[in-house]
Amino acid sequence: MERRSLLRAAVLGGTSAALGGTLWRGAAYAAPAQPGTGPYGPLGSPDANGIRLPNGFTSRVIARSGQRVGSTSYTWHNAPDGGACYADGTGWIYVSNSEINPSGGASAVKFSSTGAITGAYRILSDTRQNCAGGKTPWNTWLSCEEVSLGYVYETDPWGTNAAVQRAAMGRFKHEAAAADPVRKVIYLTEDETNGRFYRFVPTTWGNLSSGRLQVMVAGSATSGSFTWADIPDPDGSPTATRSQVSGSKSFNGGEGCHYANDTVWFTTKGDNRVWQLNLLTNTYELAYDDSLVNGTAPLTGVDNITGASSGDLFVAEDGGNMEICVITPDDVVASFLRVDGQSSSEITGPAFSPDGTRLYFSSQRGTSGSSSGGITYEVTGPFRS
Repeated sequence: MERRSLLRAAVLGGTSAALGGTLWRGAAYAAPAQPGTGPYGPLGSPDANGIRLPNGFTSRVIARSGQRVGSTSYTWHNAPDGGACYADGTGWIYVSNSEINPSGGASAVKFSSTGAITGAYRILSDTRQNCAGGKTPWNTWLSCEEVSLGYVYETDPWGTNAAVQRAAMGRFKHEAAAADPVRKVIYLTEDETNGRFYRFVPTTWGNLSSGRLQVMVAGSATSGSFTWADIPDPDGSPTATRSQVSGSKSFNGGEGCHYANDTVWFTTKGDNRVWQLNLLTNTYELAYDDSLVNGTAPLTGVDNITGASSGDLFVAEDGGNMEICVITPDDVVASFLRVDGQSSSEITGPAFSPDGTRLYFSSQRGTSGSSSGGITYEVTGPFRS
């Protein structure tokens, strides 16, 4: 997943565009791309599920809050949020958080090699407002509580082993997590207007019971170098973790987080930005900032983020046009899909099946605008590899 060091985007006609030059350093606009020139082309008319997709893609509903999943006896949770996929023999599993408080937790759906639903079950219970999280290289799901002094819980996607509270990873308003197997750390975002960006360094890689919680230290600019500093008191009491280290960099509403090839990307919803850290050079910069294209870019309300084997980033919107947008390695930002008729909801939990041919996501509140109206979808089609 090789990417250029900086993504630049503008829009023409509300669909997609590419931009030459480094916009936030005052470079002139290059000739923008025409609408529909994203890698998948323009969106079509809404399908039977109210989803606008590019040509060649189809959608189906996997689960609805309060209803049984497929032919199973398991009732799907309310407010589905962050998610991930896991290989399971010739099939796979999709896990999904529940962002309600109390009784949040997480659930899982099992699929056969043909995509048929073969099971559904609970993997985490009695927790609070489980928003996002992250997949570990040892195939567990880190489910994060988005509450003050929230915890990270390590869960088993197969539902065999009991979930474990990982207090060493710090107590704060957790959002997402992303594992870096090269540096053997877990990156963590914090959903506060003055949140921080953290990493957890386990004492032993593969065991999250102990280790050091560190925070990113950098200047106030949108690019530069950074270092890491230990958080003296990871339990966040009496002093919040974000206030313990002088010089730690503030981010406005940390959301999704994704790691690949010595780079970590994370989103901040308060200023509609995607950030990227080059972990080889210890430098950071903006990967996307819609305010610098006068709010006309297709991507607004940045939230959960995931990546494809092609190097494309897929960013879900909390608000905006209820879209998942793609940011390509060629600096193009385009709408990949749009959910119609659900303006009081948000898109959550984008994750690809192990073979990269299916994308799972949820509309957290569906058509009702209520946490009990969540809908989880699958999109199948010719994704780039």
